[in-house]
Amino acid sequence: MQTEVKKANMTNIADIAKEFELTPGQVFSVLNDLGISYEGTSFEADKETVELVRGGCLEHLENKLVTLKPNSSPRDLAFALDVPATDMQKSLIAKFRIMKAIGNPLTEDEARKIVEGYGYQYAVASAAASKPKPKAVAGPKPGEKIHRPPVVTIMGHVDHGKTSLLDYIRKENVAGKEFGGITQHIGAYQVTLPEGVITFLDTPGHAAFTNMRARGAQVTDIAILVVAGDDGIMPQTIEAIQHIQAANVPMIVAVNKMDKEGANAERVLQQLTEHNVIAESYGGQTIVANVSALTGKGVPELLELILLQAEIMELKADPRGDLQGTVIESKLEKGRGPVATLLIENGTLRAGDALVVGSTFGRIKAMTDYRGEKMTEAGPSMPVEVLGMSDVPSAGDKIEFFEDERGARIEAESRVQKDRAKNLTSGGRGLTLRDLRNRMKDDGIRDLNLIVKADVHGSVEAVKGMLEKVKNDEVEAKIILSGVGQITKADIDLAAASDSIVVGFNVKPEGEAKKEAEKRKVEIRTYSIIYELIEDIEAAVKGMLKPKFEEQFIGEAEIRVKMSFSKKGIVAGSYITEGKVTRGAKARVYRGKELIHDGEIVTLKHFKDDVREMSVGQECGITFGDWEGYAEGDRVEAFEVVQVNA
Repeated sequence: MQTEVKKANMTNIADIAKEFELTPGQVFSVLNDLGISYEGTSFEADKETVELVRGGCLEHLENKLVTLKPNSSPRDLAFALDVPATDMQKSLIAKFRIMKAIGNPLTEDEARKIVEGYGYQYAVASAAASKPKPKAVAGPKPGEKIHRPPVVTIMGHVDHGKTSLLDYIRKENVAGKEFGGITQHIGAYQVTLPEGVITFLDTPGHAAFTNMRARGAQVTDIAILVVAGDDGIMPQTIEAIQHIQAANVPMIVAVNKMDKEGANAERVLQQLTEHNVIAESYGGQTIVANVSALTGKGVPELLELILLQAEIMELKADPRGDLQGTVIESKLEKGRGPVATLLIENGTLRAGDALVVGSTFGRIKAMTDYRGEKMTEAGPSMPVEVLGMSDVPSAGDKIEFFEDERGARIEAESRVQKDRAKNLTSGGRGLTLRDLRNRMKDDGIRDLNLIVKADVHGSVEAVKGMLEKVKNDEVEAKIILSGVGQITKADIDLAAASDSIVVGFNVKPEGEAKKEAEKRKVEIRTYSIIYELIEDIEAAVKGMLKPKFEEQFIGEAEIRVKMSFSKKGIVAGSYITEGKVTRGAKARVYRGKELIHDGEIVTLKHFKDDVREMSVGQECGITFGDWEGYAEGDRVEAFEVVQVNA
């Protein structure tokens, strides 16, 4: 496990800031002015140097002095002045009339104008006082893998404290407490402990988690399930559990809000057992931590448990190996162009590298870390924001290193053409019951993954219970997700990510879900009779699924006169009242509400000509083969039998 040795003579910047009621950014200004180097949120100093820094802080208080490096950005100023970055961005134009993006360098005059506008004196740090580069150390040999920090995603029900938990960790990091510190993020946080480093992915929800998996991006090592101790298991908690289980990543349960009256961790553990999540105290393998995001109680222990789990998993990567990484998020930013946040998984990304990312390409012009500080390289498990791509990549896209930008461009253009051709021919990557046998043979599929939705909870449990018994020697039905309500777009996203088929019992897909399923070739099967559902799945598992047919209404006609011809016999002179009638179509003849004939339209005539079809508002002659038992006023209903879900 990656560790950091805490030196005995390291002084915490946050402690100095607290002593003089300054912000950490203002203490950094003092260090810059004195030419004292620092590492992260600490600086190495003896007693004399500490006193020198204290003297500088006193001077800062008296003169309200802010010392900044040349070419500092508005983001740097916001940090030094303890001003929210969003407020600084607004003030640039509205208050200071400066047209600059939050990350672009400022001139000395612009920086002075902003600092003095906030009531401070501005000073420029000398070149000698800038933060030195870390000393070169002996790295691993080529091909040698080393331990890397774990990548963690936090999930759970709304209002159960996911954001509060991350916010607490972030604030503690900035304050420089003993269990680490994190600063402003770029789609990811990093927290540094004496025992190691943890990377937190800041995803907006379960859909994002699944969308990345749908694109083949399995970047999460550990998932934290946050459950409120007073509320217990809620609908989105169940959804989160199913998403985590579908991703097949280790789960740590954080029972939050344990400071509230009525919080009951034991009740939460009992509820979790109903969803196949068994805590270690119950004889299972799921790690559980009781925490309070409000007071911070239990949070250090939770972070230690994450590192312990990571140590068991033996997460390793080769910083000198082939470059591998994934897009966490991306955007088009005015003044900066396409901006992408990457998570490096193997190898080392360096400024100036030529990359292909999905169907885009480019050369890395600038890199910043999760603190917003410029950097020249990033190793495994490091989140980094990059500029220089030709277009905005998609979340989940993989990165690939190229020797030169020309080669990257050619490869990206080739991928664009292949994607277009693929979309024209296939349009998706879904799995259907009919092609299950082929996928078993070609891809080695051994599970028929199902997403089950029904109208009521009782139906869900009944369907699940029966489906879980369906299996043979080669394949078995596996429930990835189940729930009550309409089939939604989120269900389709999960189905695409996990090669699942969506099964609905007494429910229909929403309009958006239907469009997404067609686009991604995800099969939706809906039923109103439970035994038909079970029979279809059993037949699919056994590889003997028969085609499914259904009737499709095409039109209706009214018989207005019986016409007799010597050669052709009796013909029903009819008028098309709805849709159309075609030769060879199936037909039912009704007298009032009574069905009097079920057969086929054998001939269809318009005057003397044989025709294939007649449309609404037209007159025609119809024969039904040998049957001539119709009368004036009878109604003819025409329909076709078509194969569905093939």
